Amino acid sequence: NSLFNIGCYAAPFCTSVPGYLTLSFFSCSKTCLVKEELLTSCTFFLCKGLHAPLDIVSLCTASGRRLFSFLSFSWGFVSDVDITSERYRKLGSARFTLGTLQHLTTLRVYKGRLSYLPAEEPSSRSSQGEQSSLVAQHASPVALCNGQSVSSRPQQGSVLEDSLLVPFDQPLPKDWVAVAEEEFVSIVCIYQSHLGTDLILAPSAKLYDDAIHLFYLTAGVSRMAMIRFLMALEKGTHLTLNCPYLHYVPVKAFRLEPLMLKGHMTVDGEVLACEPVQGQIHRRLCRIISGS
Repeated sequence: NSLFNIGCYAAPFCTSVPGYLTLSFFSCSKTCLVKEELLTSCTFFLCKGLHAPLDIVSLCTASGRRLFSFLSFSWGFVSDVDITSERYRKLGSARFTLGTLQHLTTLRVYKGRLSYLPAEEPSSRSSQGEQSSLVAQHASPVALCNGQSVSSRPQQGSVLEDSLLVPFDQPLPKDWVAVAEEEFVSIVCIYQSHLGTDLILAPSAKLYDDAIHLFYLTAGVSRMAMIRFLMALEKGTHLTLNCPYLHYVPVKAFRLEPLMLKGHMTVDGEVLACEPVQGQIHRRLCRIISGS
């Protein structure tokens, strides 16, 4: 189902939906192609063997699961719309509009603690990026076939460490930032520019910018402000709205601890049990077939 090579670690990979691979293509090309054009472009990249590096996020849950994600993690409004609108799949993309209108009528609030490790400035992380790319080049690739990982060059004792994360029962390091608010409407951690073919959540995101783009909406945002925010996503201009309830920060790692087991959590569009989750970015861990 996917055209990826992943190095260093063989583990379940959180993607089986071709649609989410399409979103990665949009993130590569920054252009929206329709059916035949998209198929032609992808076939050209495949035949030419063109590829680009791709960052991967390693996620750990309080129950002990470890997952790898290439697109996004979310909790709250965005996830609820995505999952509950599945019943209207026959409507095509209109199902998201219908689901959004339904959830706007209630506009739930989710209580939890959010913390993150801020990303470094591009200039300060350039040297680290070069080192990471050298590590990625020497990593043993693991081909993914039907969602199962198959190592092409197995290495004994090969482990991908989450060096920025600590166990849930330990306090976070001092360089982490704890968000003061504990009531959220939605939290989205995205690593590509597009959340959907017409939803440009992180316009500045690159395939390998070594950052998780963290967006969160806090309680108090009005329904009208939500509508303006969602409409601005089509052109990626939502940050220019200067909405006081919308927050954005690029991070290297994050931890989310729900104070109530309510709402849907999703990883790359797939449902995850609502529980404490933390994750960190791994630079250039994969290769994706792409023209960029």
